[in-house]
Amino acid sequence: MSKRVLALLAAFGASVIYGINHTVAKDVMPTHIQPFGFIMLRVSGAAILFWLISFFGPREKIQSKDWPRLLLCAVFGMVINMLMFFKGLSLSTPINSSVIATITPIFVFILSAIMIRERITAIRTIGILLGFAGALGLIFFSEKIQHNAPNVTLGNILFIINAISYGIYLIVVKPLTIKYHAFTLMKWLFTVGVVVNIPFTIGEFTAVKWTSLPWDAIWRMTYVVVGTTFSTYLLNIFALKQLKASTIGAFVYVQPLVGILFATMVGADKLTFLKILSAATVFTGVYLVTRVKRPAN
Repeated sequence: MSKRVLALLAAFGASVIYGINHTVAKDVMPTHIQPFGFIMLRVSGAAILFWLISFFGPREKIQSKDWPRLLLCAVFGMVINMLMFFKGLSLSTPINSSVIATITPIFVFILSAIMIRERITAIRTIGILLGFAGALGLIFFSEKIQHNAPNVTLGNILFIINAISYGIYLIVVKPLTIKYHAFTLMKWLFTVGVVVNIPFTIGEFTAVKWTSLPWDAIWRMTYVVVGTTFSTYLLNIFALKQLKASTIGAFVYVQPLVGILFATMVGADKLTFLKILSAATVFTGVYLVTRVKRPAN
């Protein structure tokens, strides 16, 4: 099996894990842990796991000139991205989060156009507008309060910030994925992420009653740390070594399909006409932005 096929499978697997996470993480907040406290658990747990497996990888040192970029990656990929997503998820619904997450490729393209002068065509402009229209539809026309979703509008806005931050992370981290082994990169990104997150998360983290957590909360927290964080970041870093950031971003299509199916199956959320229409609009927009024009024969 070629490295490209393995990279595509890795990106697909990460999106499936993310899709399930929308419901799994939602159901543990805020009863057992607050969103920012969950991020401290998530980042510190992943940092420990990456340090453990790093002993099986090459002995590499991060060059001094690469530390500013690494710090930037940690801020956007392990701090802003995660804090906004989990806070948004505690306020909104799993289906909203999985649909709005699909606009990440649009931000990746916009940032690529600004940073590396990728060409903006009329079709891609239409795609950008459609993607934003679908996301804004969810933000402004969803019910303001839903079951276990106390502030849907604010939650959806935080999902937008999450998507922008993750898009920046995918672009900025790309040069580092080429230069360093995945284990080396991840252990330092998450270590820096722990340090930067401490001021925002330590209060909610220490407030958790760890000794009295039920099994339902424990397995969900474990899934978020081992699956959604450790596994997905490792899979995406591996995929980025073979694929473009925009290609990785396009796999976000899988996320809402899995997220919507899983959420409705377990009764965590319900489909409405607005959500279906918004999802279709976003999907169309992302397709137009990320499609590759084949050269004429």
